[in-house]
Amino acid sequence: MKLAKYLKPYWFLAILSPLLMVGEVMVDLMQPKLMSRIVDEGVLKGDVGLIVRTGLLMLGLVILGGAAGFLCAVTATKASQSFGHDLRCDAYSRVMGLSLEQTDDFTTGSLVTRLTNDISMVQDLVSMILRMFVRAPIFFVGGIIMAVSMNTSFALALVIALPIQLIVIFFLLSKASPLFGLVQKKLDRVNSVVQENVSGMRVVKAYVREDYENSRFDRANSELRDTNLRVLKLMSILNPILMLVMNFTVVAIILIGGYQADAQALHPGDIMAAVTYVTQILFSVMMVSMMFNSISRASASSKRIVEVLDSAPVIESGKEVPAATGDVCIEFSGVSFRYPGTAGLPVLSDISLQVHRGETVAVIGATGCGKTSLVNLVPRFYDATEGAVYVDGLNVKEWDLSALREKISFVMQKSELFSDTIANNIRWGKADADDDEIRAAAETAQAASFIEGFSEKYETFIAEKGASLSGGQKQRMSIARALVRRPEILILDDCTSALDLATEAKLQAALREQLKDTTVIMIAQRIASVRGADRIAVIEKDGRILHCAPHDELMQISATYRDIYQSQMKEGGAGHESA
Repeated sequence: MKLAKYLKPYWFLAILSPLLMVGEVMVDLMQPKLMSRIVDEGVLKGDVGLIVRTGLLMLGLVILGGAAGFLCAVTATKASQSFGHDLRCDAYSRVMGLSLEQTDDFTTGSLVTRLTNDISMVQDLVSMILRMFVRAPIFFVGGIIMAVSMNTSFALALVIALPIQLIVIFFLLSKASPLFGLVQKKLDRVNSVVQENVSGMRVVKAYVREDYENSRFDRANSELRDTNLRVLKLMSILNPILMLVMNFTVVAIILIGGYQADAQALHPGDIMAAVTYVTQILFSVMMVSMMFNSISRASASSKRIVEVLDSAPVIESGKEVPAATGDVCIEFSGVSFRYPGTAGLPVLSDISLQVHRGETVAVIGATGCGKTSLVNLVPRFYDATEGAVYVDGLNVKEWDLSALREKISFVMQKSELFSDTIANNIRWGKADADDDEIRAAAETAQAASFIEGFSEKYETFIAEKGASLSGGQKQRMSIARALVRRPEILILDDCTSALDLATEAKLQAALREQLKDTTVIMIAQRIASVRGADRIAVIEKDGRILHCAPHDELMQISATYRDIYQSQMKEGGAGHESA
C-alpha cells in the first residue's frame, strides 16, 4: 500500500483501463450466447438470414471488444510505466541521500537489484492488476451466471471443480511464496560479484584470477538457478493440475448436456455455449492463480524497495549557513571516532586541532592510523562519535549539508571519473564553469600537458572510471575537478601518490600560487609531499595527535615523525625523491 501513492498521479488511466477491460469482457461473455443462437436457430432450422445477421453482429462486437482491449492495454501500460518511472526516480534519489554507512550495509549489488529487477516486478504487477484484476472476476461471476441460467445442472460440475482448483492454488502458492524473497537475495549476490569483477578487472587479470572469479560467479549463479528451479518446479505443477480439472469439468458438462439434450430439455447450441462459459470460468481461476503468483513475487520485491524508501539518512542536514568570520576555519574539538558497527579501540582518540583560514596543514602517520577518517568528518561523510567538528565556528551538524559541502573540494584517494568528456569531468566541480576556467584548473593541476596531447583535447571521451587514463592522469584530473570550484576548503587525501616528485613539486608550487586564501588539509605518505606545509599534524598509531608543527620543529619534538623521515629519506628515500 505504501507504493500505491506512485499510481495516484495517473488515477485517470488507472480507472479508465479497468473500465475498458469491462467492455472487452462483456463482449467475450456475449459471444457464446450468440453462437448458441446461430447453431440452434440458424443452422438447425436452416435460417441463413439469421446466421448472417448474428454473424455480422458478432463481428461488430469483436471489433468493439478488440478496440476496448487495445485501449486497455495502452492505458494500463502507460500507467504502470509511469508508476515504475516515478518509483525508480524516488528510490534512486533516496539512495543518493543515504549516508555512506547505509550504502555499505545495503551493498552495491543489492541496491542495483532493488532499483532494477525489484521495481520491474512491482511495475509488472500494476499492469496486470489494471487488466486482469477486472477481467478474471467478471469472467468468473459472469460465466457462472450465464452457464447456470442455461441449466442449473451445470452448477453441480462447478461446485466440484472450483474448490479443487482453489485448494491446489492455495497449497502451491503457500509453498512458493517464501522462496521469492530468497530468489531476489540470490540475484543480489550475482549482481555484487559482477559489479566487483567488472570494477576490479585489472586486478583480476594482473593476478591471473580469472578461473577463481569464474568459479565464484558460477557458485552465485548456480545458487540463483537452483532457487529459481525450486520455485518453477512448484509452479510448473499448477497449470497441468488446473488444466486437468478444467478438462474433466468440460467432459462433465458435455455428459450432463448430452442427457439433457436427449431428454429434449436442452439444445446443442446451449451445450456448446455452456462448455465455453465453463472454460472461461476455470480460466479466470487460472488467471487469479497467475495474479497471486505475481503478487507473491512483487510483495517480496516491494518490501525490499520500501526498505530503501524508509531508510532515513543517518547524516541529517542542519539549517545554518554562517558567514566565514574569524581566524579559525576548521576545528576538531576532543574528537573521537569509530566506524558504525565496529568494536574495540576507536580509530581516532581525543583529537583537538585548529586549522586557520588560508593555512595549509598536512596530516601524516602510519598506514591505518586514521588520516582519511579524520578528514571524512569535515564534510560529514561520517559524524564524530565523541567531540565536535567546527567549520567557521559552527558545529558541522548544524550546517546546511549542501552549503557545507559546497565550501569544500575533496580529492579522494581513489580517483572516480565518469564516462564523459574530459571537460565535463572537470566541470563536475562547477556545473557552469566555462572553457577558460576548465583550462586554468587543468594547468594548475598539471593536467593540461597530457590533455593537450589528445587529438580532441578537452573533448576527448574517457572510458568508465577513467580506464583509458593512467593513475597519475586520473589523479590530476580529480585535482582539476576540485580546483575549478575555487573552494574555500580543499582536502587532498593522498591524491598525489601516483605522481613523480618533479610533477608533484610543480603541483605544490601552483597550488600555493593559486590558492593563497584557500584552507588546505593535505594527507600524504611521503615526507617530500608535506614538508612545505605551514604545519604538519602527526597521527600516532593509537589515533591521537600529539604534535602539530612545521617540519623543522617536528624533527626536534616528534619521534614518530623522525622515524618516518629517516625511513624515507635515509634508507633509500632520497633516491626515490629524485626518481
